[in-house]
Amino acid sequence: MNKPPGFGLIERAKALLPLIAREADEIERTRRLTEPVVSALIENGLYRGLLPQSLGGAEAPPEVFMQMLEEIAKVDASTAWCLGQCSVCAMTAAYLDSDAANEIFNTPPGILAWGAVAREVHAVPGGYRVTGRWDFASGSRQASWLGAHVQVVEADGTRRLASNGAPEIRTILFPATSATMYEVWDVIGLSGTGTDSYSVDNLFIPEKFAAQRDNFSALREKGLLYGITTYSMYGLGFGAIALGVARATLDAAIELARGKASVGIKAMRENSAVQGLIGRTEGNLRAARAYLYGSAAEAWRDLTRTGSLSEDHRTALRLASTWTIHQAASVVDAAYHMAGATAIFRASPCERRFRDMHAIAQQIQARDNHYEDVGKAMLGAGPIPRGPTR
Repeated sequence: MNKPPGFGLIERAKALLPLIAREADEIERTRRLTEPVVSALIENGLYRGLLPQSLGGAEAPPEVFMQMLEEIAKVDASTAWCLGQCSVCAMTAAYLDSDAANEIFNTPPGILAWGAVAREVHAVPGGYRVTGRWDFASGSRQASWLGAHVQVVEADGTRRLASNGAPEIRTILFPATSATMYEVWDVIGLSGTGTDSYSVDNLFIPEKFAAQRDNFSALREKGLLYGITTYSMYGLGFGAIALGVARATLDAAIELARGKASVGIKAMRENSAVQGLIGRTEGNLRAARAYLYGSAAEAWRDLTRTGSLSEDHRTALRLASTWTIHQAASVVDAAYHMAGATAIFRASPCERRFRDMHAIAQQIQARDNHYEDVGKAMLGAGPIPRGPTR
């Protein structure tokens, strides 16, 4: 009997939590995921959560993917972040010929990562030539293949245009051994993601490794999952990670409040201000989680029923993802301040999560301009962009 999409992913993720928790300090110190964690994620198929079933992936629905990341984020945000990044990258397989997808994802370790900022490639016979450098490549230290989002320049120097008149964007893919890596990730939060930079010089990219990602007319896989853009899936995944960090931070503050008392000061558990803050913050967190998961479930039901995701649902996912990250940051702030001076020590379970949460909130999925995009769509002035616009 065929297993349903995403079968067992959440349970396997939960089983790895003790290992990830033990490795978290070393992940933070070395600024990349440790070998035991990467091996465990690979062996349990977690990097393949959004890979098509035709390639041996789980092709998990959004809610399963989100819960997997949320559970891992409770013990280490960096591990969850890298897993989320590389999992969504794997959705590119749905836009590739089967031989190219097999070469990338079914040759161990079969992990793809990429960085931000579009460059350009030059069309040549049989493919493209590219020189460039890309930053913010979370998960690149575990990856066997790297990618880049580029505009195509024809042989005559003109830019290739898509059917809508905009410059055509291709996602080019190449072995990690073809790139030069730069260790630049020295940051306050998500330190263990190894979000470094890489470059290539005059590299030839065969046509079969240049995907029209998020162009639904170029899809080779027809599963419902691939009716959702990678940009929307990043929003859902990173929103779920933010919820996991917020849940763990608030739980740590509540546990502290049960036992903390200072000389001459009422015990935290007896302090009505603390009691009220816990109640309000708990309500805010539960509301944010219900909103994100509810929006994802409603969009998935519509996609299952109609075979395509409406603009209204794409707008709803964008709003829910952005707002949830912001709300999770507020929960972490409330928990951190409630913990008082105890929270500033590195040994505190709140300290790293506070830094991680504020790194998450600086990422592109949490930008305030998403609210403008949503408002614009609601006013009928244009659809939600399928990718970053600024």
